[in-house]
Amino acid sequence: MENLVINRRLTIPASQLEVSYARSSGPGGQNVNKVNSKVTLRWQVRDQPLIPDGWRDRFLTAFGTRVTIHGEIVLQSDRYRDAPRNLQDCCDKLQQMLLQVAVPQKARRKTKPTLGSKKRRLDSKKRQSDKKRLRGRPGMD
Repeated sequence: MENLVINRRLTIPASQLEVSYARSSGPGGQNVNKVNSKVTLRWQVRDQPLIPDGWRDRFLTAFGTRVTIHGEIVLQSDRYRDAPRNLQDCCDKLQQMLLQVAVPQKARRKTKPTLGSKKRRLDSKKRQSDKKRLRGRPGMD
């Protein structure tokens, strides 16, 4: 297995990725009963010195439910009939997960409605109120 390139700042060495194979329940007919094509990829993310603390914290926040109590992210793939394609699928999943949280989200600034928008909203409410009031029965004036 080769090193996993996430982006130009991060490359995960192949020695840190643990890969295991098992019999797949996916497509393949009789091939399923004979060939170990399902791939399980494990990567220790919690105590990872390669990625910056902020990036790791965002990853654990976003995908914390998929991290084991030992701090490993476990990904599986049995989409394809052969192990190399399933391994590439697992690597692609991990790459997409890491890229998704690579850049922190822009903080939202609170804004206040403008005076004009307040006036338009109140005018609209007034028109709606008048419309509904005029639908009623005429009063005994």
